[in-house]
Amino acid sequence: MLQRTVLSKSIHLRRYSQSAAAAAIFHDAEVEAFPRPDPKYAETIVAIPRLSSGKSIAAKERKAGRVPSIIFEQEDGQHGGNKRLISVQANQIRKLVNHLGRSFFLSRLFDLEVRADVLDPEDIVEKVRVLPRLLHLHSATDAPLNVTFIRAPSNALLKVDVPIVFRGEDVSPGLRKGAYLNTIKRTVKYLCPADVIPPYIDVDLSELDVGQKLVMGDLKVHPALKLMQSKDEAVCKIMGSRVSDQKKSK
Repeated sequence: MLQRTVLSKSIHLRRYSQSAAAAAIFHDAEVEAFPRPDPKYAETIVAIPRLSSGKSIAAKERKAGRVPSIIFEQEDGQHGGNKRLISVQANQIRKLVNHLGRSFFLSRLFDLEVRADVLDPEDIVEKVRVLPRLLHLHSATDAPLNVTFIRAPSNALLKVDVPIVFRGEDVSPGLRKGAYLNTIKRTVKYLCPADVIPPYIDVDLSELDVGQKLVMGDLKVHPALKLMQSKDEAVCKIMGSRVSDQKKSK
């Protein structure tokens, strides 16, 4: 789950200038080697305004097939600013989460349309690009209970837990010897310009032997991304054979 961060107004203003510089890096750098979002899931989330909040209101929304949600204003929006109460369609959120996976849903930008009427695409109250910030699912059914979105204009810097995708298991020297992959991290937190949020981080295991590991500083990402965790923190390690496997071989 992504953590909320309170920023002072002065820091918030400085971040706009930093983001402009990061955007320049994004447009000038060679980015073809880095993962890009799959256009297959470039879906517009449809919402309607919600006038008030509270348990009874939320229960009515869920009964009507909607998910109570909020759009906040960038990183410090949860404490004020341009906040909008909305409700989104439960079926649409469930479909996106099922197709993408929870971690990938929370690291992907979406266009969001707030309409006066869901069925009327012409009556748009607001159209905005957003990043899903928090997602609560029912513990038994995985039904979406509420979603928090954060506005993601091009000049925004956003903290994102980016999912990790491992590849090269089939040729890893250590894994071919019968060792196993100890996955220590499944996401890594970066401060990302909104236009450069990667859908995932590609981690290559093809040269790892038994006992070797990859740390966060080894990950190859766009130069505009700033790591928010220690670069020496381990991501994964190739471990020797499991005790149970050793017993089987005897």
